[in-house]
Amino acid sequence: MKGRSIALVSLGCAKNAADLEIEVGALLKKGAVLSSNPDSADVVIVNTCSFIESAREEAESEIRRALEMKKRGLYGKVVVTGCYPQRYPKAASSFPGVDEWRGVPNTWSCQKTPGLRFTGKAFAYLKIAEGCNHRCSYCAIPLIRGRYRSRPFRQIIQDARSLIETGCKEINIIAQDPMLWRDGKKTLVDLLWALDSIPGDFWIRVLYSYPSEITEEFLCWLINSPHAVKYLDVPFQHTVPEVLVKMNRRKTIPATEELVDALRELVPGITLRTTIMTGFPGETSLRFKKMMSDLKRMQFDHLGAFAYSPEKGTKGYNMPSRPSKAIALEREREVMLMQSQIWAQKARRMIGTKETALVVAPGVARLQSQAPDVDGVVYLEGVAADMPAGTFVDVELIKVKGFDFIAKAISER
Repeated sequence: MKGRSIALVSLGCAKNAADLEIEVGALLKKGAVLSSNPDSADVVIVNTCSFIESAREEAESEIRRALEMKKRGLYGKVVVTGCYPQRYPKAASSFPGVDEWRGVPNTWSCQKTPGLRFTGKAFAYLKIAEGCNHRCSYCAIPLIRGRYRSRPFRQIIQDARSLIETGCKEINIIAQDPMLWRDGKKTLVDLLWALDSIPGDFWIRVLYSYPSEITEEFLCWLINSPHAVKYLDVPFQHTVPEVLVKMNRRKTIPATEELVDALRELVPGITLRTTIMTGFPGETSLRFKKMMSDLKRMQFDHLGAFAYSPEKGTKGYNMPSRPSKAIALEREREVMLMQSQIWAQKARRMIGTKETALVVAPGVARLQSQAPDVDGVVYLEGVAADMPAGTFVDVELIKVKGFDFIAKAISER
């Protein structure tokens, strides 16, 4: 690879992107260089997702686009990696011209390369585990990624130190379920307190918290840590017990009923996000209405919804009593319409408040209540617009723009 230029296309979740950061980082160490033009390179790596139908369609479209550019002489070789070839190892024949067809790279136990961050200087994703032990009946991730494997404690701490030393101000802890992380007798909470001991002014945000795995010890860290962002992304998927049983998420039923109120009581000011699935087998119109009533009562700060995609190899694939795709999509729209109304009310109440924000790009920042890529941003006006990425700044929110805010600087922290 010495001297050869690489272009990158990364699809799917942050965990998938973190794999590519490590893989490409290793190539750069061997002498490869990133192409200054993403549409022209010796090698293009298309890092794919195959979680649901729409992700597969996007992956197939990007692979075909790369092959077309190869025909035009813009790319020398096309390498396809990630979840799509992992799930469909024999599908390479459908894409003649692909030079390498390989699955998920074995990076879960590797040391990260902090110098290569697709996210920029201000923040990073720190992957602490690979795979999943939950067997939700709709989910193909265990088929693709395998069982849960925790990265070693020392490697994670070393990666975090390197990130902070290179100017990272927000570490986002990611895994399919971070709460299950273990290294010997060390638990996630032990890891988080160790991260807290690293010198520096930075945030720690834990993403993707399986509802029934949140412990008192974790909440104690969340409340008392000097670095913890009081934010949790808790994917409920549904709120009706009969549907959760069919989803093989029986253990989450008590948490679904009680968790939101408990978290807001125990952690004042916490920001809560969830994900909801519509159209799963057994979701009748009455059960959908019940879920809508539950969501209206819970008033999540942020929420994402998607229509169920039947996945071969999962228990849900042949389940009876599945609403039509059209009904699932219509219900998805209803959920998001209600959430947009909830957000509008919450956002209006935030106007005039003073918050600390992290500048992530010129003129763009995020609050603690805004996770990267999913929750919107803050657009900075005045002198704050010129502050460099990685700066903490106190701002006053002055206007709402969709799911984003416009703010002016009060002072640099």
